[in-house]
Amino acid sequence: MVSRSIVDLPLHGGKCPPWLFERMVRLSRAILLLVYQEFGAKELIKRLSDPFWFQALGCLLGFDWHSSGLTTTVGGAIKEALKPYFNDLGIYVCGGKGKRALNTPQEIIFWGEKQGLPKQAYKFVTLSRLTARIDNNAIQDGFQLYFHLFLFSKDGQWGVIQQGMDEKTTYARRYQWYSEKVLDLCENPHTGIVSSVKKENVLNLVAKESKPVQNSLVRLLTEDLSLVIKELTPKVHLIFKEDHTLTLKDLSVKSLKKVWEKVYQNPPSDFQSLLLTEGMGAKTLRALTLASELIYEVKASREDPVVYSYAHGGKDGHPYRLNKQLYDTTIQELEEILRKAKLGETEKLSLFKRLPKIFNIG
Repeated sequence: MVSRSIVDLPLHGGKCPPWLFERMVRLSRAILLLVYQEFGAKELIKRLSDPFWFQALGCLLGFDWHSSGLTTTVGGAIKEALKPYFNDLGIYVCGGKGKRALNTPQEIIFWGEKQGLPKQAYKFVTLSRLTARIDNNAIQDGFQLYFHLFLFSKDGQWGVIQQGMDEKTTYARRYQWYSEKVLDLCENPHTGIVSSVKKENVLNLVAKESKPVQNSLVRLLTEDLSLVIKELTPKVHLIFKEDHTLTLKDLSVKSLKKVWEKVYQNPPSDFQSLLLTEGMGAKTLRALTLASELIYEVKASREDPVVYSYAHGGKDGHPYRLNKQLYDTTIQELEEILRKAKLGETEKLSLFKRLPKIFNIG
Protein backbone atom coordinates (compact mmCIF):
# COMPACT_ATOMS: atom_id res chain seq x y z
CA MET A 1 0.00 0.00 0.00
CA VAL A 2 1.39 3.42 -0.96
CA SER A 3 0.45 6.73 0.59
CA ARG A 4 1.55 10.19 -0.39
CA SER A 5 0.81 13.54 1.21
CA ILE A 6 1.47 17.22 0.52
CA VAL A 7 1.71 20.26 2.79
CA ASP A 8 2.24 23.89 1.67
CA LEU A 9 4.29 26.13 3.99
CA PRO A 10 5.36 29.81 3.77
CA LEU A 11 9.04 30.72 3.52
CA HIS A 12 10.57 32.19 6.68
CA GLY A 13 13.92 33.91 6.89
CA GLY A 14 16.67 33.24 9.40
CA LYS A 15 18.46 30.12 10.51
CA CYS A 16 17.92 27.68 13.31
CA PRO A 17 20.19 28.80 16.18
CA PRO A 18 22.78 26.19 17.23
CA TRP A 19 21.43 26.00 20.80
CA LEU A 20 17.99 25.04 19.44
CA PHE A 21 19.23 22.57 16.82
CA GLU A 22 21.28 20.75 19.46
CA ARG A 23 18.17 20.36 21.61
CA MET A 24 16.08 19.32 18.60
CA VAL A 25 18.54 16.50 17.92
CA ARG A 26 18.45 15.28 21.53
CA LEU A 27 14.67 15.49 21.92
CA SER A 28 13.91 13.91 18.54
CA ARG A 29 16.39 11.11 19.33
CA ALA A 30 14.60 10.34 22.59
CA ILE A 31 11.17 10.39 20.94
CA LEU A 32 12.20 8.28 17.93
CA LEU A 33 14.03 5.71 20.02
CA LEU A 34 10.97 5.34 22.23
CA VAL A 35 8.77 4.80 19.17
CA TYR A 36 11.22 2.22 17.86
CA GLN A 37 11.44 0.44 21.22
CA GLU A 38 7.67 0.23 21.56
CA PHE A 39 6.58 -0.37 17.96
CA GLY A 40 9.61 -1.28 15.83
CA ALA A 41 11.29 -0.02 12.67
CA LYS A 42 8.23 -0.29 10.45
CA GLU A 43 6.13 1.98 12.65
CA LEU A 44 8.96 4.50 13.03
CA ILE A 45 9.31 4.93 9.26
CA LYS A 46 5.53 5.02 8.88
CA ARG A 47 5.21 7.84 11.42
CA LEU A 48 8.05 9.91 9.98
CA SER A 49 6.45 9.54 6.55
CA ASP A 50 3.09 10.80 7.82
CA PRO A 51 2.78 14.57 7.14
CA PHE A 52 0.67 15.28 10.21
CA TRP A 53 2.85 13.28 12.62
CA PHE A 54 5.95 14.91 11.10
CA GLN A 55 4.38 18.36 11.48
CA ALA A 56 3.43 17.64 15.09
CA LEU A 57 6.98 16.46 15.78
CA GLY A 58 8.31 19.73 14.37
CA CYS A 59 6.01 21.68 16.68
CA LEU A 60 7.10 19.61 19.66
CA LEU A 61 10.74 20.29 18.78
CA GLY A 62 10.03 24.01 18.92
CA PHE A 63 10.36 24.94 15.27
CA ASP A 64 7.95 27.37 13.57
CA TRP A 65 4.81 25.36 13.11
CA HIS A 66 3.92 26.95 9.74
CA SER A 67 7.40 27.59 8.35
CA SER A 68 8.97 25.93 5.32
CA GLY A 69 12.10 25.55 7.44
CA LEU A 70 10.32 23.00 9.60
CA THR A 71 10.83 20.35 6.92
CA THR A 72 14.53 20.92 6.31
CA THR A 73 15.49 21.58 9.93
CA VAL A 74 13.47 18.75 11.47
CA GLY A 75 14.66 16.45 8.66
CA GLY A 76 18.26 17.38 9.44
CA ALA A 77 17.72 16.87 13.17
CA ILE A 78 16.20 13.43 12.57
CA LYS A 79 19.15 12.35 10.44
CA GLU A 80 21.64 13.65 13.01
CA ALA A 81 19.72 12.02 15.86
CA LEU A 82 19.49 8.54 14.33
CA LYS A 83 22.86 8.34 12.56
CA PRO A 84 24.73 6.85 15.57
CA TYR A 85 22.01 4.18 15.76
CA PHE A 86 21.68 3.26 12.07
CA ASN A 87 23.29 -0.17 12.48
CA ASP A 88 21.54 -0.98 15.76
CA LEU A 89 18.07 -0.01 14.49
CA GLY A 90 18.47 -1.21 10.91
CA ILE A 91 17.04 2.15 9.79
CA TYR A 92 18.89 4.57 7.53
CA VAL A 93 18.24 8.22 6.66
CA CYS A 94 19.87 9.49 3.47
CA GLY A 95 19.92 12.81 1.64
CA GLY A 96 18.98 16.27 2.83
CA LYS A 97 19.01 19.80 1.41
CA GLY A 98 20.72 20.97 -1.78
CA LYS A 99 23.92 19.03 -2.48
CA ARG A 100 23.03 16.48 0.19
CA ALA A 101 19.86 15.68 -1.76
CA LEU A 102 21.98 15.01 -4.87
CA ASN A 103 24.16 12.63 -2.86
CA THR A 104 21.18 10.50 -1.76
CA PRO A 105 21.94 7.57 -4.18
CA GLN A 106 25.53 7.31 -2.98
CA GLU A 107 24.41 7.31 0.67
CA ILE A 108 21.78 4.63 0.02
CA ILE A 109 24.34 2.39 -1.71
CA PHE A 110 26.91 2.98 1.06
CA TRP A 111 24.58 1.90 3.86
CA GLY A 112 23.03 -0.86 1.79
CA GLU A 113 26.39 -2.44 0.99
CA LYS A 114 27.55 -2.00 4.58
CA GLN A 115 24.57 -4.09 5.68
CA GLY A 116 25.08 -6.66 2.91
CA LEU A 117 22.00 -5.49 0.97
CA PRO A 118 23.45 -4.34 -2.40
CA LYS A 119 20.47 -5.46 -4.54
CA GLN A 120 17.95 -3.87 -2.20
CA ALA A 121 20.04 -0.69 -2.08
CA TYR A 122 19.88 -0.28 -5.87
CA LYS A 123 16.11 -0.78 -5.71
CA PHE A 124 15.92 2.03 -3.16
CA VAL A 125 18.04 4.25 -5.40
CA THR A 126 15.48 3.75 -8.18
CA LEU A 127 12.65 4.56 -5.77
CA SER A 128 14.46 7.69 -4.64
CA ARG A 129 14.89 8.86 -8.23
CA LEU A 130 11.35 7.93 -9.21
CA THR A 131 9.62 9.73 -6.34
CA ALA A 132 11.67 12.84 -7.10
CA ARG A 133 10.87 12.67 -10.83
CA ILE A 134 7.16 12.27 -10.10
CA ASP A 135 6.96 15.23 -7.71
CA ASN A 136 9.20 17.44 -9.84
CA ASN A 137 8.13 16.49 -13.38
CA ALA A 138 5.00 14.33 -13.50
CA ILE A 139 3.18 16.70 -11.14
CA GLN A 140 3.79 20.16 -12.56
CA ASP A 141 2.56 22.46 -9.79
CA GLY A 142 5.28 25.12 -9.92
CA PHE A 143 7.38 23.75 -7.04
CA GLN A 144 11.00 22.79 -7.72
CA LEU A 145 12.48 20.23 -5.35
CA TYR A 146 15.44 21.27 -3.21
CA PHE A 147 15.13 18.87 -0.26
CA HIS A 148 15.00 15.07 -0.46
CA LEU A 149 15.22 12.67 2.46
CA PHE A 150 15.00 8.92 1.84
CA LEU A 151 14.40 6.58 4.79
CA PHE A 152 14.67 2.80 4.57
CA SER A 153 15.03 -0.24 6.79
CA LYS A 154 16.91 -3.49 6.28
CA ASP A 155 13.47 -5.16 6.25
CA GLY A 156 12.48 -3.30 3.07
CA GLN A 157 10.31 -0.47 4.44
CA TRP A 158 10.91 2.97 2.94
CA GLY A 159 9.67 6.54 3.12
CA VAL A 160 10.38 9.86 1.43
CA ILE A 161 10.24 13.41 2.76
CA GLN A 162 10.92 16.01 0.09
CA GLN A 163 10.13 19.66 -0.44
CA GLY A 164 9.89 22.03 -3.38
CA MET A 165 9.90 25.83 -3.60
CA ASP A 166 7.67 28.10 -5.69
CA GLU A 167 9.88 31.15 -6.28
CA LYS A 168 6.93 33.29 -7.38
CA THR A 169 4.92 32.86 -4.19
CA THR A 170 7.86 31.98 -1.87
CA TYR A 171 5.80 29.07 -0.58
CA ALA A 172 7.19 25.58 -0.12
CA ARG A 173 5.34 22.33 -0.64
CA ARG A 174 6.25 19.16 1.21
CA TYR A 175 5.72 15.77 -0.40
CA GLN A 176 5.77 12.63 1.73
CA TRP A 177 5.66 8.99 0.71
CA TYR A 178 5.34 5.72 2.59
CA SER A 179 5.20 2.17 1.36
CA GLU A 180 4.86 -1.21 2.99
CA LYS A 181 4.69 -2.89 -0.38
CA VAL A 182 5.64 -1.28 -3.68
CA LEU A 183 2.66 -1.22 -6.04
CA ASP A 184 2.04 1.07 -9.02
CA LEU A 185 3.55 4.41 -8.04
CA CYS A 186 2.32 6.00 -11.27
CA GLU A 187 -1.42 5.69 -10.72
CA ASN A 188 -3.10 7.90 -8.16
CA PRO A 189 -0.72 7.22 -5.24
CA HIS A 190 -2.22 9.94 -3.03
CA THR A 191 -4.16 9.42 0.21
CA GLY A 192 -3.71 12.31 2.67
CA ILE A 193 -3.08 15.51 0.70
CA VAL A 194 -3.17 18.84 2.55
CA SER A 195 -2.49 22.39 1.32
CA SER A 196 -3.37 25.96 2.19
CA VAL A 197 -3.40 26.91 -1.50
CA LYS A 198 -5.06 25.08 -4.39
CA LYS A 199 -3.54 25.95 -7.76
CA GLU A 200 -5.28 26.12 -11.10
CA ASN A 201 -4.27 24.06 -14.13
CA VAL A 202 -1.73 21.73 -12.54
CA LEU A 203 -0.63 19.01 -14.93
CA ASN A 204 -0.86 15.78 -12.93
CA LEU A 205 0.32 12.82 -14.95
CA VAL A 206 0.05 10.36 -12.06
CA ALA A 207 -3.63 11.00 -11.40
CA LYS A 208 -5.97 8.10 -12.09
CA GLU A 209 -7.61 10.22 -14.82
CA SER A 210 -4.23 10.50 -16.58
CA LYS A 211 -3.72 6.76 -17.00
CA PRO A 212 -4.81 6.83 -20.69
CA VAL A 213 -2.27 9.62 -21.26
CA GLN A 214 0.48 7.54 -19.64
CA ASN A 215 -0.25 4.69 -22.06
CA SER A 216 -0.43 7.03 -25.04
CA LEU A 217 2.92 8.63 -24.14
CA VAL A 218 4.62 5.23 -24.21
CA ARG A 219 2.86 4.38 -27.49
CA LEU A 220 3.70 7.77 -29.02
CA LEU A 221 7.45 7.22 -28.64
CA THR A 222 7.27 4.14 -30.88
CA GLU A 223 5.81 6.17 -33.78
CA ASP A 224 7.82 7.71 -36.61
CA LEU A 225 8.46 11.40 -35.79
CA SER A 226 7.64 12.58 -39.31
CA LEU A 227 4.24 10.90 -39.07
CA VAL A 228 3.66 12.47 -35.65
CA ILE A 229 4.43 15.96 -36.96
CA LYS A 230 2.19 15.36 -39.98
CA GLU A 231 -0.64 14.24 -37.69
CA LEU A 232 -0.23 17.28 -35.43
CA THR A 233 -0.05 19.94 -38.17
CA PRO A 234 -3.79 20.25 -38.94
CA LYS A 235 -4.76 20.08 -35.26
CA VAL A 236 -2.47 22.57 -33.54
CA HIS A 237 -4.45 25.72 -34.41
CA LEU A 238 -7.63 24.23 -32.92
CA ILE A 239 -6.31 23.60 -29.43
CA PHE A 240 -4.98 27.12 -28.93
CA LYS A 241 -8.33 28.83 -29.60
CA GLU A 242 -9.25 28.09 -25.98
CA ASP A 243 -7.43 28.80 -22.75
CA HIS A 244 -4.97 25.94 -22.29
CA THR A 245 -2.22 25.25 -19.79
CA LEU A 246 0.08 24.03 -22.57
CA THR A 247 1.28 26.52 -25.17
CA LEU A 248 2.77 26.37 -28.64
CA LYS A 249 6.23 26.47 -27.07
CA ASP A 250 5.46 23.13 -25.45
CA LEU A 251 4.97 21.65 -28.91
CA SER A 252 8.36 22.67 -30.28
CA VAL A 253 9.40 20.34 -33.11
CA LYS A 254 12.99 20.86 -32.04
CA SER A 255 12.34 19.54 -28.53
CA LEU A 256 10.33 16.60 -29.87
CA LYS A 257 13.17 15.72 -32.24
CA LYS A 258 15.62 15.58 -29.32
CA VAL A 259 13.31 13.16 -27.50
CA TRP A 260 13.03 10.86 -30.51
CA GLU A 261 16.79 10.87 -31.03
CA LYS A 262 17.23 9.54 -27.50
CA VAL A 263 14.46 6.99 -27.18
CA TYR A 264 13.10 5.96 -30.60
CA GLN A 265 15.47 3.00 -31.03
CA ASN A 266 14.87 1.81 -27.47
CA PRO A 267 11.55 3.26 -26.26
CA PRO A 268 10.46 2.86 -22.60
CA SER A 269 8.22 -0.12 -21.89
CA ASP A 270 5.96 1.70 -19.45
CA PHE A 271 5.33 5.13 -17.91
CA GLN A 272 7.60 4.46 -14.94
CA SER A 273 10.49 3.70 -17.30
CA LEU A 274 9.62 6.82 -19.29
CA LEU A 275 9.90 9.00 -16.18
CA LEU A 276 13.33 7.53 -15.42
CA THR A 277 14.59 8.12 -18.98
CA GLU A 278 17.58 10.49 -19.03
CA GLY A 279 16.59 13.97 -20.15
CA MET A 280 12.87 13.36 -19.63
CA GLY A 281 12.21 16.61 -17.77
CA ALA A 282 9.09 18.68 -17.16
CA LYS A 283 9.21 20.53 -20.50
CA THR A 284 9.63 17.32 -22.48
CA LEU A 285 6.72 15.72 -20.65
CA ARG A 286 4.52 18.75 -21.42
CA ALA A 287 5.36 18.55 -25.12
CA LEU A 288 4.68 14.82 -25.27
CA THR A 289 1.47 15.20 -23.26
CA LEU A 290 0.04 17.79 -25.62
CA ALA A 291 1.05 15.72 -28.65
CA SER A 292 -0.59 12.60 -27.24
CA GLU A 293 -3.75 14.52 -26.30
CA LEU A 294 -4.08 15.84 -29.85
CA ILE A 295 -3.28 12.58 -31.63
CA TYR A 296 -4.96 10.01 -29.40
CA GLU A 297 -7.76 12.25 -28.07
CA VAL A 298 -6.96 11.53 -24.43
CA LYS A 299 -7.00 14.03 -21.58
CA ALA A 300 -4.51 14.50 -18.76
CA SER A 301 -5.64 15.67 -15.33
CA ARG A 302 -5.33 19.42 -14.71
CA GLU A 303 -6.40 19.16 -11.04
CA ASP A 304 -3.96 20.12 -8.31
CA PRO A 305 -3.65 16.99 -6.11
CA VAL A 306 -4.36 18.89 -2.89
CA VAL A 307 -7.31 19.47 -0.56
CA TYR A 308 -8.17 22.48 1.17
CA SER A 309 0.27 22.16 17.88
CA TYR A 310 2.18 23.46 20.00
CA ALA A 311 4.35 22.20 22.93
CA HIS A 312 7.41 24.37 23.58
CA GLY A 313 6.75 27.45 21.45
CA GLY A 314 8.65 28.38 18.27
CA LYS A 315 12.10 29.79 17.54
CA ASP A 316 10.63 33.08 16.22
CA GLY A 317 8.33 33.45 19.21
CA HIS A 318 5.23 31.90 17.59
CA PRO A 319 2.92 31.02 19.21
CA TYR A 320 5.17 32.01 22.12
CA ARG A 321 8.87 32.15 22.89
CA LEU A 322 10.66 28.90 23.57
CA ASN A 323 11.00 27.94 27.22
CA LYS A 324 14.52 26.47 27.37
CA GLN A 325 14.07 25.15 30.90
CA LEU A 326 10.89 23.30 29.94
CA TYR A 327 12.55 22.02 26.77
CA ASP A 328 15.55 20.64 28.68
CA THR A 329 13.29 19.07 31.29
CA THR A 330 11.37 17.24 28.55
CA ILE A 331 14.62 15.93 27.04
CA GLN A 332 15.93 14.75 30.42
CA GLU A 333 12.65 13.06 31.28
CA LEU A 334 12.48 11.12 27.99
CA GLU A 335 16.15 10.17 28.15
CA GLU A 336 15.55 8.89 31.71
CA ILE A 337 12.61 6.80 30.46
CA LEU A 338 14.85 5.31 27.76
CA ARG A 339 17.64 4.57 30.27
CA LYS A 340 15.29 2.84 32.70
CA ALA A 341 13.54 0.92 29.92
CA LYS A 342 16.89 -0.56 28.92
CA LEU A 343 17.36 -1.67 32.53
CA GLY A 344 13.92 -3.24 32.58
CA GLU A 345 12.34 -0.54 34.73
CA THR A 346 9.08 0.11 32.88
CA GLU A 347 7.05 2.04 35.45
CA LYS A 348 7.77 5.46 33.91
CA LEU A 349 7.31 4.13 30.40
CA SER A 350 3.89 2.73 31.32
CA LEU A 351 2.89 6.11 32.77
CA PHE A 352 4.17 7.85 29.65
CA LYS A 353 1.99 5.62 27.45
CA ARG A 354 -1.04 6.42 29.64
CA LEU A 355 -0.67 10.20 29.32
CA PRO A 356 -3.13 10.54 26.38
CA LYS A 357 -5.85 8.83 28.45
CA ILE A 358 -5.06 10.80 31.59
CA PHE A 359 -5.48 14.08 29.75
CA ASN A 360 -8.26 12.81 27.46
CA ILE A 361 -6.16 13.22 24.30
CA GLY A 362 -7.38 11.35 21.20
